[in-house]
Amino acid sequence: MIAAFFLALSDLFEPNQRRVLLLSLVGALALLVGLWLGATLLLQLVHFTGLGWVDRAIGVLGSVGAVFLAWILFPAMSAILMGFFLESIARAVERRHYPGLPMPRHQSIGEILAISLRLGLLAIVINLIALPFYFWPAINLLVYYGLNGYLVAKEYFILIALRRLNVVAANAMWRQYRLRLVLSGVVIAFLLTLPVIDLVAPVWAVALMLHLFQGLRARPAATLGSRSGPRSGYGQT
Repeated sequence: MIAAFFLALSDLFEPNQRRVLLLSLVGALALLVGLWLGATLLLQLVHFTGLGWVDRAIGVLGSVGAVFLAWILFPAMSAILMGFFLESIARAVERRHYPGLPMPRHQSIGEILAISLRLGLLAIVINLIALPFYFWPAINLLVYYGLNGYLVAKEYFILIALRRLNVVAANAMWRQYRLRLVLSGVVIAFLLTLPVIDLVAPVWAVALMLHLFQGLRARPAATLGSRSGPRSGYGQT
């Protein structure tokens, strides 16, 4: 796992990744602004948490509260952003580290975005349900990074796995290695909440999950399926 972290870090600075990295920076900024504007509108329309003192505090803070909401939702939404760049990043990493691999299963941008959007929206709903816990000192960080570590790990892993496996095999592999993947997801979620670093972390996360996927798939127990098979049900846990 540690080796995958550093391999992904070195991939981040490869010359052939500069264009994707720049586009990701612009996309991440646009996503954060969009989340901020959406959160501002939402906070104006509803009493968000159902807790009187929290609602009053958010109402007083206004846009500051919207920035906070955008910040906590960004990790979950980053997979939607990466839907546009996933294949470019993955192919560059594979050319460098896994040149003997066959071509991955063809996925249209629409298919990738549909998967990432479904997982991303599910993550948003779960985060909004858990929002009251984020205001409780001592347990807020544990709940936030634990929850988003799980969600981010699944989002990125499933997107990567479906390039090489069918849905049944991808979900089986996720369940088999869920603990170590979630630990990696916690690291990703943490980086996605750090200012400036969060703008490039999605590209690093894609490379990390690809290295983890290839390493785990190389194990005998990870021979769980092929690229053929049913393609629905990617939301299974």
